Amino acid sequence: MSAATDAVLVTGLGATTPLGGTAAATWDGMLAGRSGISAIEEEWAASLPVRIAGRLAVEPTEVLARVQARRMDRCEQVALVAAREAWADAGAPEVDPERLAVVIGTGTGGALTLLGQDDVLETSGVRRVSPHTVPMLMANGPAAWVSIELGARGGAHTPVSACASGAEAIAMGLDLIRLGRADVVVAGGAEACLHPLPLAGFAQAKAHSTRNDEPSRASRPFDVDRDGFVIGEGAAVVVLERAGFRAARAHATLAGAGVTSDAHHITAAHPEGQARAMRLALAAAGLAPHEVDHVHAHATSTPLGDLVEARSLKDAIGTHPSVTATKSMTGHLFGAAGAVGALAAILAVRDGIVPATQNVDTLDPEIGLDVVMGEPRKGPVSAALTNSFGFGGHNASLIFTAAS
Repeated sequence: MSAATDAVLVTGLGATTPLGGTAAATWDGMLAGRSGISAIEEEWAASLPVRIAGRLAVEPTEVLARVQARRMDRCEQVALVAAREAWADAGAPEVDPERLAVVIGTGTGGALTLLGQDDVLETSGVRRVSPHTVPMLMANGPAAWVSIELGARGGAHTPVSACASGAEAIAMGLDLIRLGRADVVVAGGAEACLHPLPLAGFAQAKAHSTRNDEPSRASRPFDVDRDGFVIGEGAAVVVLERAGFRAARAHATLAGAGVTSDAHHITAAHPEGQARAMRLALAAAGLAPHEVDHVHAHATSTPLGDLVEARSLKDAIGTHPSVTATKSMTGHLFGAAGAVGALAAILAVRDGIVPATQNVDTLDPEIGLDVVMGEPRKGPVSAALTNSFGFGGHNASLIFTAAS
């Protein structure tokens, strides 16, 4: 293939997050430094040690038809909402259905359905269990629904790689196009698992912030007093297509991706695995470390996780890029986090502006990076790298450059 054929363009963006019901609203929220994290007021959370979350700004049931929404888990709903926006933003490209693929990653899939229907079974018996339970709880449900919506017959895939799932989905989309298996790929991540069990589990693992009295300031990546992430829900989706497939406006170019596994520990990260993912992304993009001038960090706000990433980033890229962490505003969207990070990196390249990391009162001196704080930083962004790392040792890095 020629270099022009190898190029993969980002032509569509869609999102529904705690900052807004669209990609544009989410981006506006990031630039404004607005927090999407709030207190959980419902009675079911009253006895939990964690009572904060990044909840959707717009309910998917306000966008989807009522009958369709009732047959879908919340994770499937947010995926479809984001995919519809991305597809429309791309101009609904005319493509052979067998050359159109979907890749939507998720960390937990239909967890709300699984837990909710188990409660129904236990309290009301088998006859009250929904006949839609299985297609609602299956992890491939989001990808399946999007493929049905768009008539995609080139494959509907579901990376389940914890918090790296959304980024792995986009990396897989890049591979599908570069291997000649698709002309257009709709890729991203979705997650919706606000429920007492995950909240209790993360609290017991000491991974979740317990700043219940100040929700908007609880997620504080790179701050010396960070005490854990904040769970969030939502989805982000991009439309990728082979350059030259059609004449289309592009937001950016997906220049390269790197995916690795640590083979180290089920929850603890290994800096070498993260650094290798970044180096692989650089090699795939044909870039040297000094050519990356912005990094959207995974930076979940955990004491050890942020430090490990900072070390691996300095090892693979250096200390020169501007660095930001938008989880300070959205919370941690798990399987959707990598796709939301990709959205932020794409728009930083397109618009020449980097959102500021919020809630950094005192930058941890061990971080040693150029963290954007206070106000967004304006200036050309020629190449942006975004990181996503997940339990199990999953690492994914993506590099975006200006659309050619």
